[in-house]
Amino acid sequence: MDSTKCFRIEKDAQIPFNNKVDYCIGTGRMGLALQKEYQEQLALVQEEIGFSHIRGHGLFSDDMAIYQEYTDENGKKHAEYNFTYLDLVMDSYLKLNIRPFLELGFMPDKMASGEQTVFYWKGNVTPPASYDAWCELVQATLRHLMERYGEEEVVTWPIEVWNEPNLPGFWKDADMEEYFKLFARTFAAIKEVDSRFRVGGPAICGVEDEKWIRMFMEFCRKESIPVDFVTRHHYTTELPEKDGHYGYAKLREPEEGFANLQTTRDIVDSFEEFKGIEIHITEFNTSYIPNCPLHDTNRNAAYIARQLSRLGDVNESYSYWTFGDIFEELGVPFTPFHGGFGLVANGGIPKPTFWTFKFFKDLQGTCVYRSDEAVIVKREDGSYRGIVWNMTLEGTGEDICRTYQLPIEGKECFILTKTVDEATCNPLKLWHAMGEPSSLSEEQKKLLKEAAKPFVEADRAAVQDGCAQVNITARENGVVYFEVKAVEDKSDRGYCYKRVIGK
Repeated sequence: MDSTKCFRIEKDAQIPFNNKVDYCIGTGRMGLALQKEYQEQLALVQEEIGFSHIRGHGLFSDDMAIYQEYTDENGKKHAEYNFTYLDLVMDSYLKLNIRPFLELGFMPDKMASGEQTVFYWKGNVTPPASYDAWCELVQATLRHLMERYGEEEVVTWPIEVWNEPNLPGFWKDADMEEYFKLFARTFAAIKEVDSRFRVGGPAICGVEDEKWIRMFMEFCRKESIPVDFVTRHHYTTELPEKDGHYGYAKLREPEEGFANLQTTRDIVDSFEEFKGIEIHITEFNTSYIPNCPLHDTNRNAAYIARQLSRLGDVNESYSYWTFGDIFEELGVPFTPFHGGFGLVANGGIPKPTFWTFKFFKDLQGTCVYRSDEAVIVKREDGSYRGIVWNMTLEGTGEDICRTYQLPIEGKECFILTKTVDEATCNPLKLWHAMGEPSSLSEEQKKLLKEAAKPFVEADRAAVQDGCAQVNITARENGVVYFEVKAVEDKSDRGYCYKRVIGK
Protein backbone atom coordinates (compact mmCIF):
# COMPACT_ATOMS: atom_id res chain seq x y z
CA MET A 1 0.00 0.00 0.00
CA ASP A 2 1.30 3.45 -0.96
CA SER A 3 1.17 5.26 2.38
CA THR A 4 1.57 8.87 1.10
CA LYS A 5 -0.81 10.39 -1.45
CA CYS A 6 -1.99 13.91 -2.26
CA PHE A 7 -5.40 14.85 -3.71
CA ARG A 8 -6.54 18.25 -4.96
CA ILE A 9 -10.30 18.74 -4.78
CA GLU A 10 -11.87 20.67 -7.64
CA LYS A 11 -13.82 23.79 -6.67
CA ASP A 12 -17.14 22.69 -8.20
CA ALA A 13 -16.79 18.94 -7.67
CA GLN A 14 -19.99 16.92 -7.13
CA ILE A 15 -19.70 13.19 -6.47
CA PRO A 16 -22.73 10.89 -5.99
CA PHE A 17 -23.03 9.88 -2.35
CA ASN A 18 -26.29 8.79 -0.73
CA ASN A 19 -25.73 9.09 2.99
CA LYS A 20 -28.67 7.41 4.77
CA VAL A 21 -26.70 6.48 7.87
CA ASP A 22 -29.34 7.75 10.30
CA TYR A 23 -32.54 6.30 8.81
CA CYS A 24 -32.81 3.16 10.96
CA ILE A 25 -31.03 1.26 13.72
CA GLY A 26 -31.64 -2.27 14.99
CA THR A 27 -32.55 -3.49 18.45
CA GLY A 28 -33.04 -6.74 20.30
CA ARG A 29 -36.58 -7.92 20.86
CA MET A 30 -39.06 -5.21 21.64
CA GLY A 31 -39.70 -6.34 25.21
CA LEU A 32 -36.12 -5.40 26.18
CA ALA A 33 -37.12 -1.75 25.81
CA LEU A 34 -38.72 -2.02 29.25
CA GLN A 35 -35.27 -2.21 30.85
CA LYS A 36 -33.51 0.84 32.30
CA GLU A 37 -30.08 0.08 30.81
CA TYR A 38 -31.66 -0.38 27.37
CA GLN A 39 -33.27 3.06 27.58
CA GLU A 40 -30.03 4.66 28.77
CA GLN A 41 -28.07 3.17 25.88
CA LEU A 42 -30.70 4.25 23.35
CA ALA A 43 -30.75 7.76 24.83
CA LEU A 44 -26.96 7.97 24.40
CA VAL A 45 -27.19 6.82 20.79
CA GLN A 46 -29.98 9.29 20.04
CA GLU A 47 -28.14 12.18 21.69
CA GLU A 48 -24.90 11.60 19.79
CA ILE A 49 -26.14 10.16 16.49
CA GLY A 50 -29.92 10.43 16.26
CA PHE A 51 -31.69 7.78 14.18
CA SER A 52 -35.13 8.23 12.66
CA HIS A 53 -36.39 4.63 13.00
CA ILE A 54 -35.76 1.52 15.08
CA ARG A 55 -36.42 -2.10 14.07
CA GLY A 56 -36.38 -5.27 16.12
CA HIS A 57 -38.01 -8.65 16.64
CA GLY A 58 -40.70 -9.85 18.98
CA LEU A 59 -43.58 -7.41 18.56
CA PHE A 60 -46.07 -10.27 18.93
CA SER A 61 -43.98 -12.59 21.09
CA ASP A 62 -45.48 -13.55 24.42
CA ASP A 63 -43.29 -11.29 26.58
CA MET A 64 -45.09 -8.30 25.01
CA ALA A 65 -48.39 -9.94 26.06
CA ILE A 66 -50.42 -8.40 23.23
CA TYR A 67 -52.35 -11.50 22.16
CA GLN A 68 -54.58 -13.06 24.83
CA GLU A 69 -57.47 -15.53 24.85
CA TYR A 70 -60.32 -16.20 27.24
CA THR A 71 -63.14 -18.74 27.37
CA ASP A 72 -66.70 -17.54 27.91
CA GLU A 73 -69.41 -19.24 29.97
CA ASN A 74 -70.40 -21.33 26.94
CA GLY A 75 -66.89 -22.73 26.55
CA LYS A 76 -66.13 -20.65 23.45
CA LYS A 77 -62.68 -19.10 23.04
CA HIS A 78 -62.29 -15.43 22.22
CA ALA A 79 -59.27 -13.28 21.37
CA GLU A 80 -58.49 -10.12 23.27
CA TYR A 81 -55.56 -7.73 23.06
CA ASN A 82 -53.41 -6.19 25.76
CA PHE A 83 -51.43 -3.13 24.68
CA THR A 84 -50.00 -2.15 28.06
CA TYR A 85 -46.38 -2.99 27.26
CA LEU A 86 -46.68 -1.86 23.65
CA ASP A 87 -47.72 1.60 24.85
CA LEU A 88 -44.79 1.78 27.28
CA VAL A 89 -42.32 0.85 24.54
CA MET A 90 -43.76 3.19 21.91
CA ASP A 91 -44.00 6.07 24.39
CA SER A 92 -40.33 5.61 25.23
CA TYR A 93 -39.32 5.54 21.56
CA LEU A 94 -41.23 8.66 20.64
CA LYS A 95 -39.86 10.47 23.69
CA LEU A 96 -36.39 9.84 22.24
CA ASN A 97 -37.54 11.04 18.81
CA ILE A 98 -37.29 7.65 17.16
CA ARG A 99 -40.11 5.79 15.41
CA PRO A 100 -40.60 2.08 14.77
CA PHE A 101 -39.86 0.31 11.54
CA LEU A 102 -42.41 -2.33 12.46
CA GLU A 103 -41.39 -5.94 11.96
CA LEU A 104 -44.43 -8.20 12.28
CA GLY A 105 -43.40 -11.28 14.23
CA PHE A 106 -43.02 -13.64 15.88
CA MET A 107 -46.12 -15.81 16.39
CA PRO A 108 -47.96 -15.66 19.74
CA ASP A 109 -47.84 -19.16 21.22
CA LYS A 110 -51.62 -19.36 21.56
CA MET A 111 -52.03 -18.51 17.88
CA ALA A 112 -49.22 -20.69 16.51
CA SER A 113 -49.63 -23.84 14.45
CA GLY A 114 -46.54 -25.46 16.02
CA GLU A 115 -44.02 -25.30 18.84
CA GLN A 116 -40.77 -24.48 16.99
CA THR A 117 -38.98 -21.51 18.56
CA VAL A 118 -35.81 -19.50 18.05
CA PHE A 119 -33.40 -17.89 20.51
CA TYR A 120 -32.99 -17.98 24.25
CA TRP A 121 -36.29 -16.13 24.61
CA LYS A 122 -38.19 -18.67 22.46
CA GLY A 123 -39.81 -16.67 19.70
CA ASN A 124 -42.33 -18.93 17.93
CA VAL A 125 -41.52 -19.21 14.22
CA THR A 126 -44.43 -21.30 12.93
CA PRO A 127 -47.30 -20.05 10.75
CA PRO A 128 -50.56 -19.07 12.40
CA ALA A 129 -53.09 -21.79 13.07
CA SER A 130 -55.65 -19.31 11.74
CA TYR A 131 -54.70 -16.67 9.19
CA ASP A 132 -57.90 -14.82 9.98
CA ALA A 133 -56.86 -14.55 13.63
CA TRP A 134 -53.40 -13.36 12.62
CA CYS A 135 -54.81 -10.66 10.34
CA GLU A 136 -57.20 -9.52 13.06
CA LEU A 137 -54.25 -9.22 15.47
CA VAL A 138 -52.27 -7.12 12.98
CA GLN A 139 -55.25 -4.87 12.28
CA ALA A 140 -56.15 -4.43 15.95
CA THR A 141 -52.55 -3.46 16.76
CA LEU A 142 -52.36 -0.89 13.98
CA ARG A 143 -55.72 0.60 14.85
CA HIS A 144 -54.68 0.90 18.48
CA LEU A 145 -51.45 2.67 17.51
CA MET A 146 -53.37 5.03 15.22
CA GLU A 147 -55.86 5.85 17.94
CA ARG A 148 -53.11 6.50 20.50
CA TYR A 149 -50.54 8.34 18.38
CA GLY A 150 -52.63 9.70 15.51
CA GLU A 151 -53.32 8.38 12.02
CA GLU A 152 -51.04 10.87 10.27
CA GLU A 153 -48.14 9.79 12.47
CA VAL A 154 -48.56 6.03 12.44
CA VAL A 155 -49.16 5.60 8.69
CA THR A 156 -45.60 6.88 8.16
CA TRP A 157 -44.14 3.92 10.07
CA PRO A 158 -42.79 1.33 7.58
CA ILE A 159 -44.00 -2.25 8.07
CA GLU A 160 -42.02 -5.42 7.30
CA VAL A 161 -43.64 -8.85 7.30
CA TRP A 162 -41.61 -11.34 9.37
CA ASN A 163 -37.84 -11.86 9.61
CA GLU A 164 -35.56 -14.09 7.49
CA PRO A 165 -38.17 -16.63 6.31
CA ASN A 166 -35.55 -18.16 4.01
CA LEU A 167 -33.83 -19.63 7.08
CA PRO A 168 -35.51 -22.67 8.69
CA GLY A 169 -34.57 -21.36 12.13
CA PHE A 170 -36.76 -18.28 11.62
CA TRP A 171 -39.66 -19.76 9.61
CA LYS A 172 -40.66 -23.39 9.86
CA ASP A 173 -38.97 -25.39 7.08
CA ALA A 174 -38.11 -22.09 5.32
CA ASP A 175 -41.37 -22.75 3.48
CA MET A 176 -41.46 -20.17 0.69
CA GLU A 177 -45.03 -20.86 -0.37
CA GLU A 178 -46.26 -20.51 3.20
CA TYR A 179 -44.36 -17.25 3.67
CA PHE A 180 -45.85 -15.84 0.49
CA LYS A 181 -49.28 -16.70 1.85
CA LEU A 182 -48.43 -14.92 5.10
CA PHE A 183 -47.20 -11.89 3.19
CA ALA A 184 -50.22 -11.66 0.89
CA ARG A 185 -52.76 -12.00 3.68
CA THR A 186 -50.88 -9.56 5.93
CA PHE A 187 -50.38 -7.01 3.14
CA ALA A 188 -54.11 -7.01 2.35
CA ALA A 189 -55.04 -6.76 6.04
CA ILE A 190 -52.77 -3.74 6.57
CA LYS A 191 -54.02 -1.91 3.48
CA GLU A 192 -57.57 -2.51 4.64
CA VAL A 193 -56.80 -0.53 7.78
CA ASP A 194 -55.25 2.32 5.77
CA SER A 195 -53.91 2.17 2.23
CA ARG A 196 -51.23 4.72 3.11
CA PHE A 197 -49.26 2.19 5.13
CA ARG A 198 -46.06 1.15 3.35
CA VAL A 199 -45.47 -2.61 3.52
CA GLY A 200 -42.48 -4.66 2.40
CA GLY A 201 -40.59 -7.94 2.58
CA PRO A 202 -39.27 -10.60 2.32
CA ALA A 203 -36.54 -9.70 4.88
CA ILE A 204 -34.27 -12.50 3.69
CA CYS A 205 -30.67 -13.13 4.71
CA GLY A 206 -27.96 -14.96 2.82
CA VAL A 207 -29.18 -18.44 1.93
CA GLU A 208 -30.59 -18.62 -1.60
CA ASP A 209 -31.13 -14.88 -1.47
CA GLU A 210 -31.22 -14.42 -5.25
CA LYS A 211 -33.83 -17.16 -5.62
CA TRP A 212 -35.98 -15.74 -2.84
CA ILE A 213 -35.87 -12.18 -4.16
CA ARG A 214 -36.75 -13.27 -7.68
CA MET A 215 -39.54 -15.60 -6.57
CA PHE A 216 -40.91 -12.93 -4.23
CA MET A 217 -41.10 -10.40 -7.05
CA GLU A 218 -42.70 -12.98 -9.34
CA PHE A 219 -45.26 -13.77 -6.65
CA CYS A 220 -46.11 -10.09 -6.20
CA ARG A 221 -46.48 -9.74 -9.97
CA LYS A 222 -48.66 -12.84 -10.28
CA GLU A 223 -50.93 -11.82 -7.38
CA SER A 224 -50.95 -8.13 -8.37
CA ILE A 225 -49.54 -7.10 -4.99
CA PRO A 226 -48.14 -3.54 -5.22
CA VAL A 227 -45.40 -4.12 -2.66
CA ASP A 228 -44.07 -0.77 -1.42
CA PHE A 229 -40.46 -1.76 -0.84
CA VAL A 230 -38.14 -4.76 -0.70
CA THR A 231 -36.11 -5.75 2.38
CA ARG A 232 -33.07 -7.90 2.88
CA HIS A 233 -30.10 -8.32 5.27
CA HIS A 234 -26.36 -7.93 4.75
CA TYR A 235 -23.55 -9.59 6.73
CA THR A 236 -19.91 -9.79 5.66
CA THR A 237 -17.95 -12.50 7.48
CA GLU A 238 -17.13 -16.13 6.89
CA LEU A 239 -18.59 -18.91 9.04
CA PRO A 240 -17.42 -18.39 12.63
CA GLU A 241 -15.14 -20.75 14.54
CA LYS A 242 -16.62 -21.52 17.97
CA ASP A 243 -14.54 -21.39 21.12
CA GLY A 244 -16.32 -21.37 24.49
CA HIS A 245 -18.92 -18.62 24.56
CA TYR A 246 -17.53 -16.99 21.41
CA GLY A 247 -17.45 -17.24 17.64
CA TYR A 248 -14.43 -15.90 15.77
CA ALA A 249 -15.15 -14.82 12.20
CA LYS A 250 -12.99 -13.56 9.34
CA LEU A 251 -14.06 -10.57 7.30
CA ARG A 252 -14.90 -10.99 3.64
CA GLU A 253 -13.70 -8.70 0.89
CA PRO A 254 -16.17 -5.78 0.85
CA GLU A 255 -16.59 -5.98 -2.92
CA GLU A 256 -18.20 -9.42 -2.57
CA GLY A 257 -20.99 -7.97 -0.46
CA PHE A 258 -21.46 -4.90 -2.65
CA ALA A 259 -21.77 -7.13 -5.70
CA ASN A 260 -24.40 -9.24 -3.93
CA LEU A 261 -26.41 -6.12 -3.10
CA GLN A 262 -26.17 -4.97 -6.70
CA THR A 263 -27.58 -8.32 -7.80
CA THR A 264 -30.64 -7.75 -5.62
CA ARG A 265 -31.10 -4.31 -7.18
CA ASP A 266 -30.78 -5.80 -10.67
CA ILE A 267 -33.32 -8.54 -9.95
CA VAL A 268 -35.88 -6.07 -8.58
CA ASP A 269 -35.33 -3.71 -11.50
CA SER A 270 -35.82 -6.52 -14.00
CA PHE A 271 -39.53 -6.36 -13.14
CA GLU A 272 -40.85 -3.34 -14.99
CA GLU A 273 -43.65 -2.63 -12.52
CA PHE A 274 -41.19 -2.69 -9.59
CA LYS A 275 -38.21 -1.00 -11.22
CA GLY A 276 -36.68 1.58 -8.93
CA ILE A 277 -38.71 0.77 -5.81
CA GLU A 278 -36.90 1.18 -2.52
CA ILE A 279 -34.68 -1.55 -1.11
CA HIS A 280 -34.12 -1.35 2.64
CA ILE A 281 -31.36 -3.31 4.36
CA THR A 282 -33.15 -3.89 7.64
CA GLU A 283 -30.13 -5.57 9.23
CA PHE A 284 -26.41 -5.32 8.56
CA ASN A 285 -23.18 -5.79 10.46
CA THR A 286 -19.92 -7.62 9.95
CA SER A 287 -20.70 -10.92 11.72
CA TYR A 288 -24.24 -12.28 12.09
CA ILE A 289 -23.71 -13.74 15.57
CA PRO A 290 -24.05 -11.76 18.85
CA ASN A 291 -20.91 -13.23 20.41
CA CYS A 292 -18.26 -12.30 17.83
CA PRO A 293 -15.41 -10.33 19.45
CA LEU A 294 -14.80 -8.56 16.15
CA HIS A 295 -17.80 -6.31 16.87
CA ASP A 296 -15.99 -4.64 19.78
CA THR A 297 -12.86 -3.71 17.83
CA ASN A 298 -11.39 -0.81 15.90
CA ARG A 299 -11.13 -3.10 12.89
CA ASN A 300 -14.91 -3.37 12.91
CA ALA A 301 -15.16 0.43 13.00
CA ALA A 302 -12.90 0.87 9.98
CA TYR A 303 -14.64 -1.89 8.00
CA ILE A 304 -18.06 -0.40 8.74
CA ALA A 305 -16.80 2.98 7.53
CA ARG A 306 -16.20 1.43 4.12
CA GLN A 307 -19.70 -0.07 4.25
CA LEU A 308 -21.35 3.24 5.11
CA SER A 309 -19.58 4.91 2.21
CA ARG A 310 -21.21 2.52 -0.27
CA LEU A 311 -24.45 1.04 1.08
CA GLY A 312 -26.53 4.00 -0.10
CA ASP A 313 -25.54 3.40 -3.73
CA VAL A 314 -28.35 0.92 -4.41
CA ASN A 315 -30.31 0.90 -1.14
CA GLU A 316 -32.74 3.38 0.36
CA SER A 317 -31.55 2.63 3.89
CA TYR A 318 -29.32 0.31 5.90
CA SER A 319 -30.00 -0.49 9.54
CA TYR A 320 -27.05 -1.50 11.72
CA TRP A 321 -27.80 -4.47 13.94
CA THR A 322 -27.88 -3.19 16.77
CA PHE A 323 -27.69 0.06 18.78
CA GLY A 324 -26.80 -1.62 22.10
CA ASP A 325 -25.76 -4.80 23.86
CA ILE A 326 -28.92 -5.36 25.92
CA PHE A 327 -29.62 -8.35 23.74
CA GLU A 328 -30.47 -11.98 24.46
CA GLU A 329 -30.53 -14.14 21.34
CA LEU A 330 -28.05 -16.57 22.89
CA GLY A 331 -28.83 -15.66 26.46
CA VAL A 332 -27.67 -12.96 28.83
CA PRO A 333 -23.99 -12.15 28.12
CA PHE A 334 -21.42 -12.86 30.80
CA THR A 335 -19.20 -9.78 30.31
CA PRO A 336 -19.47 -6.17 29.09
CA PHE A 337 -17.24 -6.92 26.09
CA HIS A 338 -18.54 -10.18 24.63
CA GLY A 339 -18.72 -9.46 20.90
CA GLY A 340 -22.27 -8.15 21.03
CA PHE A 341 -23.83 -6.51 18.00
CA GLY A 342 -24.27 -3.13 19.69
CA LEU A 343 -22.70 0.25 19.12
CA VAL A 344 -22.72 0.57 22.90
CA ALA A 345 -21.35 -2.00 25.36
CA ASN A 346 -23.23 -2.72 28.57
CA GLY A 347 -22.33 -0.09 31.12
CA GLY A 348 -23.01 2.64 28.56
CA ILE A 349 -19.56 2.39 26.95
CA PRO A 350 -19.41 3.45 23.27
CA LYS A 351 -17.49 1.04 21.05
CA PRO A 352 -15.27 2.34 18.22
CA THR A 353 -18.00 1.65 15.64
CA PHE A 354 -20.28 4.06 17.54
CA TRP A 355 -18.04 6.88 16.39
CA THR A 356 -18.01 5.70 12.80
CA PHE A 357 -21.78 6.28 12.80
CA LYS A 358 -21.44 9.61 14.59
CA PHE A 359 -18.89 10.78 12.04
CA PHE A 360 -21.04 9.77 9.05
CA LYS A 361 -24.08 11.43 10.63
CA ASP A 362 -22.06 14.65 10.72
CA LEU A 363 -21.06 14.20 7.08
CA GLN A 364 -23.84 16.35 5.62
CA GLY A 365 -23.28 18.37 2.46
CA THR A 366 -22.34 17.97 -1.19
CA CYS A 367 -19.85 15.17 -1.74
CA VAL A 368 -16.69 16.42 -3.42
CA TYR A 369 -14.50 13.34 -3.00
CA ARG A 370 -15.10 9.65 -2.45
CA SER A 371 -12.76 6.67 -2.58
CA ASP A 372 -12.31 3.28 -0.93
CA GLU A 373 -10.76 5.02 2.06
CA ALA A 374 -12.33 8.48 2.33
CA VAL A 375 -15.40 10.68 1.85
CA ILE A 376 -15.33 14.49 1.87
CA VAL A 377 -18.34 16.81 1.68
CA LYS A 378 -18.63 20.57 1.24
CA ARG A 379 -21.21 22.45 3.26
CA GLU A 380 -23.28 25.46 2.22
CA ASP A 381 -21.07 27.79 4.27
CA GLY A 382 -17.99 26.71 2.26
CA SER A 383 -16.52 24.53 5.02
CA TYR A 384 -15.62 20.87 4.61
CA ARG A 385 -16.11 17.67 6.56
CA GLY A 386 -14.46 14.36 5.83
CA ILE A 387 -13.69 10.87 7.02
CA VAL A 388 -10.61 8.78 6.30
CA TRP A 389 -10.32 5.14 7.35
CA ASN A 390 -7.58 2.54 7.20
CA MET A 391 -9.37 -0.78 6.72
CA THR A 392 -7.42 -4.04 6.48
CA LEU A 393 -8.72 -7.59 6.39
CA GLU A 394 -5.45 -8.90 7.73
CA GLY A 395 -3.11 -6.84 9.88
CA THR A 396 -0.42 -4.93 7.96
CA GLY A 397 0.71 -2.51 10.65
CA GLU A 398 0.86 0.27 8.05
CA ASP A 399 -0.37 3.82 8.46
CA ILE A 400 -1.86 5.70 5.56
CA CYS A 401 -1.04 9.39 5.12
CA ARG A 402 -3.29 11.52 2.95
CA THR A 403 -3.09 15.17 1.97
CA TYR A 404 -6.20 16.93 0.67
CA GLN A 405 -6.08 20.37 -0.93
CA LEU A 406 -9.48 21.97 -0.45
CA PRO A 407 -10.55 25.20 -2.23
CA ILE A 408 -11.55 27.69 0.46
CA GLU A 409 -11.88 31.46 0.82
CA GLY A 410 -9.95 33.38 3.43
CA LYS A 411 -6.41 33.74 4.68
CA GLU A 412 -6.43 31.13 7.42
CA CYS A 413 -8.40 28.00 8.22
CA PHE A 414 -9.34 26.03 11.29
CA ILE A 415 -8.65 22.29 11.08
CA LEU A 416 -10.26 19.89 13.54
CA THR A 417 -9.62 16.15 13.69
CA LYS A 418 -11.20 13.40 15.77
CA THR A 419 -9.33 10.11 15.76
CA VAL A 420 -10.62 6.66 16.66
CA ASP A 421 -8.00 3.94 16.49
CA GLU A 422 -6.34 1.28 18.59
CA ALA A 423 -4.09 3.81 20.33
CA THR A 424 -6.55 6.65 21.00
CA CYS A 425 -10.05 5.20 21.41
CA ASN A 426 -9.95 1.58 22.44
CA PRO A 427 -12.00 0.64 25.51
CA LEU A 428 -11.58 -3.05 24.67
CA LYS A 429 -7.82 -2.78 25.19
CA LEU A 430 -8.30 -1.06 28.54
CA TRP A 431 -10.82 -3.69 29.66
CA HIS A 432 -8.28 -6.39 28.76
CA ALA A 433 -5.58 -4.56 30.73
CA MET A 434 -7.94 -4.45 33.73
CA GLY A 435 -8.07 -8.24 33.71
CA GLU A 436 -11.33 -8.52 31.72
CA PRO A 437 -13.69 -8.09 34.69
CA SER A 438 -17.18 -9.47 34.13
CA SER A 439 -18.80 -7.07 36.61
CA LEU A 440 -17.67 -3.47 36.33
CA SER A 441 -17.41 -1.14 39.29
CA GLU A 442 -18.56 2.46 38.85
CA GLU A 443 -14.92 3.54 38.80
CA GLN A 444 -14.11 1.03 36.04
CA LYS A 445 -17.12 2.16 33.99
CA LYS A 446 -16.03 5.77 34.28
CA LEU A 447 -12.49 4.93 33.17
CA LEU A 448 -13.71 2.84 30.23
CA LYS A 449 -15.98 5.67 29.08
CA GLU A 450 -12.99 8.02 29.16
CA ALA A 451 -11.03 5.55 27.01
CA ALA A 452 -13.96 5.33 24.58
CA LYS A 453 -13.72 8.94 23.39
CA PRO A 454 -12.08 10.08 20.14
CA PHE A 455 -8.78 11.93 20.37
CA VAL A 456 -9.42 15.56 19.42
CA GLU A 457 -6.82 17.85 17.86
CA ALA A 458 -7.11 21.35 16.40
CA ASP A 459 -4.81 23.59 14.37
CA ARG A 460 -4.67 26.79 12.39
CA ALA A 461 -3.11 26.89 8.95
CA ALA A 462 -2.54 29.47 6.25
CA VAL A 463 -4.62 29.23 3.08
CA GLN A 464 -2.21 29.06 0.16
CA ASP A 465 -3.18 29.60 -3.49
CA GLY A 466 -6.84 29.49 -2.49
CA CYS A 467 -6.54 26.04 -0.85
CA ALA A 468 -6.40 24.66 2.64
CA GLN A 469 -4.00 21.75 2.92
CA VAL A 470 -5.15 19.03 5.29
CA ASN A 471 -2.80 16.22 6.31
CA ILE A 472 -4.45 13.12 7.74
CA THR A 473 -2.72 10.06 9.15
CA ALA A 474 -4.89 7.03 9.79
CA ARG A 475 -3.24 4.22 11.67
CA GLU A 476 -4.16 0.62 11.00
CA ASN A 477 -7.88 0.07 11.75
CA GLY A 478 -8.24 3.78 12.37
CA VAL A 479 -11.06 6.18 11.47
CA VAL A 480 -10.30 9.91 11.37
CA TYR A 481 -12.96 12.61 11.06
CA PHE A 482 -12.00 16.15 10.12
CA GLU A 483 -13.52 19.59 9.64
CA VAL A 484 -12.00 22.53 7.78
CA LYS A 485 -13.37 26.06 7.75
CA ALA A 486 -12.10 29.58 7.15
CA VAL A 487 -11.36 31.49 10.36
CA GLU A 488 -10.55 35.04 11.44
CA ASP A 489 -9.32 36.20 14.83
CA LYS A 490 -11.86 38.09 16.91
CA SER A 491 -9.67 38.55 19.94
CA ASP A 492 -10.47 40.70 22.93
CA ARG A 493 -8.51 43.94 23.18
CA GLY A 494 -5.02 43.19 24.40
CA TYR A 495 -5.26 39.43 24.15
CA CYS A 496 -2.32 37.73 22.39
CA TYR A 497 -2.31 33.96 22.16
CA LYS A 498 1.39 33.80 21.25
CA ARG A 499 2.32 35.73 24.37
CA VAL A 500 0.10 33.46 26.46
CA ILE A 501 1.95 30.34 25.34
CA GLY A 502 5.35 32.01 25.54
CA LYS A 503 6.14 32.50 21.86
